[in-house]
Amino acid sequence: MRADAAAGMTRRQGSIAEMEACTGINEAMIQQLVHRFYERVRADQLIGPIFNSRVRNWDQHLARLCNFWSSVTLMSGRYHGRPMAVHAPLPIEPQHFDRWLQLFAQTAREMCPPSAAQYFIERAQRIADSLELGIAARRGELHGPRVRPLP
Repeated sequence: MRADAAAGMTRRQGSIAEMEACTGINEAMIQQLVHRFYERVRADQLIGPIFNSRVRNWDQHLARLCNFWSSVTLMSGRYHGRPMAVHAPLPIEPQHFDRWLQLFAQTAREMCPPSAAQYFIERAQRIADSLELGIAARRGELHGPRVRPLP
């Protein structure tokens, strides 16, 4: 392994350990949160049909989402993908983002210690804002910032 790659891995491991110490977030918590959240998503009347009509293999999808959240929260580098490209063609509107965030915040608050829940929720809000703005821009529907209801 090259020295710069080894140094990067050491820094990443230090970041993961620091995040775990500060918030309690670890891979097990991520997996539990992702699985419980998407149980709710799949059963939800508003956003469930969108997910259920497109996800063919839920086990594979959940593993990918765990990798995504590991990368987002722990900076693990486990996710390699392009979320905007995946979400842009979907029939999703502002109310879908709001519901996704509502369910996510509810699940995080129920399952995680307060500092971890807040950290997850802040990241989820940023992700939703980014996707929503990107999709609106691609559709030519960008009319300025939107005030989102609090989850």
